Amino acid sequence: MNLCKASGVICAVILSASAWAATTPNVTISVDATTAPRKIFHASLKIPATPGDLTLYYPKWIPGEHAPDGPVTDLAGLKFSAGGKTLKWRRDTLDGFTLHVDVPAGVNEISAELDFLSPATFEGGFSAGSSATDKLAIISWNQVLLYPKGYKSDDINYTASLKLPQGWKFGTPLPVRNQNGNEINFTTVSLTTLVDSPVITGEFLKIVPLASDPVTEMDIAADSAAALEAPQDTWDHYKSLVEQAQKLFGAHHYRDYHFLYTLSDHVAHFGLEHHESDDSRVSERSLVDDTARKLSATLLPHEYVHSWNGKFRRPADLATPDYEQPMQDDLLWVYEGLTNYLGFVLTARSGLLSVEQDRDDLAITASALDHLPGRQWRNLQDTADAAPQLYFAPQTWYSWRRGTDFYDEDTLNWLWVDVIIRQQTKGAKSIDDFCHLFHGAPSTAPMVKPYTFDDVVNALNQVVAYDWRAFWTERLTNHGPGAPLGGIEGSGWKVVYDATPSEMITSQAGMYHFVPAGFALGLSLNDDGSIVDTTEGELAAKAGIGPGMKLIAVNGRQFSSDVLRDALKSAKDGSAPIELLIENTDYYKTYKLDYHGGEKYPHLVRDDSKPDLLSDILKAK
Repeated sequence: MNLCKASGVICAVILSASAWAATTPNVTISVDATTAPRKIFHASLKIPATPGDLTLYYPKWIPGEHAPDGPVTDLAGLKFSAGGKTLKWRRDTLDGFTLHVDVPAGVNEISAELDFLSPATFEGGFSAGSSATDKLAIISWNQVLLYPKGYKSDDINYTASLKLPQGWKFGTPLPVRNQNGNEINFTTVSLTTLVDSPVITGEFLKIVPLASDPVTEMDIAADSAAALEAPQDTWDHYKSLVEQAQKLFGAHHYRDYHFLYTLSDHVAHFGLEHHESDDSRVSERSLVDDTARKLSATLLPHEYVHSWNGKFRRPADLATPDYEQPMQDDLLWVYEGLTNYLGFVLTARSGLLSVEQDRDDLAITASALDHLPGRQWRNLQDTADAAPQLYFAPQTWYSWRRGTDFYDEDTLNWLWVDVIIRQQTKGAKSIDDFCHLFHGAPSTAPMVKPYTFDDVVNALNQVVAYDWRAFWTERLTNHGPGAPLGGIEGSGWKVVYDATPSEMITSQAGMYHFVPAGFALGLSLNDDGSIVDTTEGELAAKAGIGPGMKLIAVNGRQFSSDVLRDALKSAKDGSAPIELLIENTDYYKTYKLDYHGGEKYPHLVRDDSKPDLLSDILKAK
């Protein structure tokens, strides 16, 4: 039977696939990670070439990192050759991520050798950060490869292999062709898929199945075997996370999914999303210590949501054809903001935090934004537009500069959206309906479906008719004062302050070594007395105290967290000011703060005049 005559449609698809396979170039890459404990990785590549000037790119804009932060500084040992002869090359003087190689006549393939120097300390951000210890490593393929100019990342293939230290195990979403001892050979994939598929490896690695259809698992590497022995209810909560996410979205857009979870005190700590995995890194005891487990509870829900919101549905200006083209971050209030809200919701629905703990976390978010004077000059939209700079800004002067506030502020804004949907439909619909519509069926393999501001507004209007364009325009451009609390208040709760720190504040202060005095004195300081920030317009800043100084003594006594708390308590019942002895660039000065409000810590309390929508939002489905 002549298939072409029987079905012109099928024939067209087959011919198109055949033509694509014949013209798609293939790069081979072999990575030697046996020296990972030394924090150096060696890569060998064979790259198709034609005579003349071959332009190669080192990945610059890494998906999910929202900045041109590819770690080109740590690229070393570059050498190009063909036919046994070394080739001349030069870096582009206008763009340090671009290399020009002089390819002689008769050559159709060149060899490239390079080393990646993984940072030995916490320097660098995201995949540019420290990624290896004596016992584990995370291989991000963008660190160890070059790619030729002129191709979309979808339109060039890579055949990769990886050699690991003897006895190390690994986890990755990248399909494996075969394994021979400590060398893994992967299936040929597009450059897009390769960069989207990191490898976690280590001496101590545990695989925890979470779901079978599709296969979903945790691949966890740690600096010790003991760090992997979490209680059974922890694994049960992560199984529930997968179940609750599937119910939230109603479909999935991965073939299988791997939570790549690194437990170490010696790697950079962050979360980075991929279609079929996430690269999430936390402290070593984050699964076995109650406090550390609470404080890392929201990370995997957030990164898992990104498989739908950020990877599958992606702002059009972030869906760039390769890793050289600039990305535009103006819609991060959806990409990261909605993800942060849904991660907050799923954290409670899965039981990773109790509803009470999740509410405490929300109260901290709301109160911090309610004391953010930088809102006076920088609106929410500008925190997204300026994301490439703000991701790497220091914590000092945060309250006046602002940071990547589209995460936390949009947790409040999308809660507000959820509340409006529930109010307008008298409880018949919620943000879950938007997720089903915008991110849901049919289930697919990894793919990108770009969107614009108009697409978001139109989808919200399909859920419930409302002036969503005006709502979001106001949310993105307003300057306060104060945080957007309409969602909290509309959900039947309100932010109040009292003298008792919540469980989450106490946990954060102990884990991250800071003193939670900010809401009383407008002072952000570590428990060694070093001042990180002072809130412009509030008491400490008005007195002349600023970041970079150090608190030495309180009321004549050597500073400690308890001494400061005792001073706040005693000042409430007296008229004498609180005296702070401050060191500033080797000079000492006493500042008198006329404060008598006592300790102040945020909480959410019920407003019985309104229905309790928040409890329903956080309830497992």
